Amino acid sequence: MIQNMITSPLVVASLVLWASLSGTRCDLFAQAHTQVPFVGCESDGQVGPLKAPQGKAKRLALPAKIAGRLAYYKAEEGFGVLAPRGWQCFSTYGSNGSNLYVAPEPMNGKMLLLSDWNGFTGQAVQVSVSAGNTSGRFAVARVIARVFPDRKEFVQSVIAERIEPAAAFPSGPYPTDRLTYLSRNVVEFETPPNSKGLGTDSMLLVSSTPIRGVAILFGEEPSLVEETIRLSAENQTLIRAILEQTEKEAAGSKSK
Repeated sequence: MIQNMITSPLVVASLVLWASLSGTRCDLFAQAHTQVPFVGCESDGQVGPLKAPQGKAKRLALPAKIAGRLAYYKAEEGFGVLAPRGWQCFSTYGSNGSNLYVAPEPMNGKMLLLSDWNGFTGQAVQVSVSAGNTSGRFAVARVIARVFPDRKEFVQSVIAERIEPAAAFPSGPYPTDRLTYLSRNVVEFETPPNSKGLGTDSMLLVSSTPIRGVAILFGEEPSLVEETIRLSAENQTLIRAILEQTEKEAAGSKSK
């Protein structure tokens, strides 16, 4: 009788389903307790150099094989960001917002604040915050003009100030950019190789490798957080986790 029950198709299917669900729960539980190291980043800007902040390991819902290759980088000002483990970081800041740069090569304020510094030609992650109620509003308006048509009234209000000409705020997406709208205020983008686009409206220069990123409006002003990512072929599997972490932080932010 017991043998017949075990070999019954219905019982077998139920056991398979239970095992599948149990495995899923175990995977989710394991991901929920994955940690990545915290890396504090030095800063320089409007009121002078700032030391790297101290922080605890970041608990993230990531598969262990992905989390094991990432670290969470954070400066005193602005958003933190996931990037490949073992990289270098530095942040610049001012009344208009902040920029956090993470790359394999060493960097410092003297290099990043030089007017003749061109930017990154290789792998890099940049996350920038532009405050919409300060001079950062010009950067916010430029991105809105490109990819947030529902928020054009903000662009018009900035143009009406007559500080910068209307030509400084081109309307419509870059021709080669690929856009994916997640909501009215969140758009992911990809700037193809050897092309100008949202990805190169940063310190990541045009190269033979595509640039992925996300632009997010938040707050009442609105303000903007924009992330740009260029990684090597072997690091491409990290991009989704990097993007989603920034999207989660922006979603929970009132002001940064």
